[in-house]
Amino acid sequence: MAPLWLVHHFLEESARRFPGKTALVCGERRFTYAEIEASAAQLARRLSELGVRRQDRVAIFLDNSPEAVIALFGILKAQAVFVMLSPTLKPKKLKYILGDAGAVALITQPSKQAVVQEALEGLEGLQHIVWVPAPPKPRPEARADGRRAHGWESLVAAEAGGPVPAAPAGPPRSAGIDLDLATIIYTSGSTGEPKGVMSTHANVLAAVRSITTYLENDERDILLVALPLSFDYGLYQVLMAFFFGGTVVLETSFLFPVKVLEKAAAERVTGFPLVPTMAALLLQLDDLSRFDLSSLRYFSNTAAALPVAYIRKLRDLFPRVAIYSMYGLTECKRVSYLPPEELERRPGSVGIPIPNEEVLIVDEEGNEVPPGVVGELVVRGSNVMPGYWNAPEESARRFRPGRYPGERLLYTGDLFRRDEEGYLYFVARKDDLIKTRGERVSPREVENALCEMEGVVEAAVIAVPDEILGSAIKAFVVPKAGVSLAEKDLFRHCKRMLEEFAIPKYFEIREALPRNPSGKIDKLALKAETARS
Repeated sequence: MAPLWLVHHFLEESARRFPGKTALVCGERRFTYAEIEASAAQLARRLSELGVRRQDRVAIFLDNSPEAVIALFGILKAQAVFVMLSPTLKPKKLKYILGDAGAVALITQPSKQAVVQEALEGLEGLQHIVWVPAPPKPRPEARADGRRAHGWESLVAAEAGGPVPAAPAGPPRSAGIDLDLATIIYTSGSTGEPKGVMSTHANVLAAVRSITTYLENDERDILLVALPLSFDYGLYQVLMAFFFGGTVVLETSFLFPVKVLEKAAAERVTGFPLVPTMAALLLQLDDLSRFDLSSLRYFSNTAAALPVAYIRKLRDLFPRVAIYSMYGLTECKRVSYLPPEELERRPGSVGIPIPNEEVLIVDEEGNEVPPGVVGELVVRGSNVMPGYWNAPEESARRFRPGRYPGERLLYTGDLFRRDEEGYLYFVARKDDLIKTRGERVSPREVENALCEMEGVVEAAVIAVPDEILGSAIKAFVVPKAGVSLAEKDLFRHCKRMLEEFAIPKYFEIREALPRNPSGKIDKLALKAETARS
């Protein structure tokens, strides 16, 4: 195997080793490594011709699709940085991210045209829009705002089903080094605005090498990806598979689990990454034995803890399938995993540090605490990312100097304890971000959206326990005097304003909200009242 320094070398090396092998399956479409390599290389050349330069940011606003995979590798080959966006973004958040990232180009699809047009109003800096596929009447000519529109087909010549290009003699080594940014992943921030987690090529390579080591992946693995590629857990399944030369079976969602399982059986899937919501849907299906999942080697879970009851049911249903319970966060991708053989003894643990990583549990002064004592989890390793894009103060808060010269440690903001044998146990989060459906939601973002509704005076949002979601969002709303609000109206308003995972599951309309001595809304009181009810 040739040396792999940059993320797009994953594709180049796998195309060299397995040119005719199926790399990607999406619906009825199948792509070999050679076809994806040819398409990504062509896209890179065209992006460079359009003026995309080293470390420029290019945004991808697509549903899960082969074009999204080709785009991310093509952007990297052009020495640029890809920004994979949630396909459910609303105009306001899309505009913020494009502006914050300073994106010079956007790759999107015609079904998102209304959202894109509203988001781009008054936005400067973005020079090119690539439509996938091209609208009936593409307009590549310069527009009044200086942007140019392009059809995907005009930029990417290689298509699935066409002649397979000859395998390259060796992976080309383009300019760039592993300290360059590979991607910026936007997550919810404590201020209510998304924050961009910067990830270098070295960070990605370190995480991929570590994860594929303990999952024991090789080129025989076929990974089912029903998670959005904008979610780092879904994105890394593609990066990992292309690293070891496996196959990705890409689904748009897990909305129709029967169809996904039929696909998994037909493609002889070996790896099945889950989040708790997916596990709940899976376990609700009747007679799972009707799906031939005999090739399945492992389940993996992260984003939120898999309830112990789910783990036990999965083990009963799939006794020969390994279950990897994991913990991670975008700022370092993955922190820990529980070896499957430890599930019976430690079902509540999130395991041990991933290979080539060290974790500490510290008190408020930064001193390590002994086993059994709760403290903040701190992560040390090459997978720890350099910081947040355009947010030096936030970066300084979360990424601090370490014990040795020049190193930076990630202070996760999560409270943990470890047992005498070094196994980790999650206790709580220090901040109030709500993790639901595998996503982190800022209460302030939801509160701001609710307060934009006519007739709402103020709102407060908290997390409440939920058997399926891990945590669900509950909103307390105070209407203006004389205004009558209905829960269905609040839900409808949130559906217009927020992504699906950020819409509250529960609403409670009140005349007033409790306040603390400083006059702020007392969320601790709301949580206590909710726990008692």
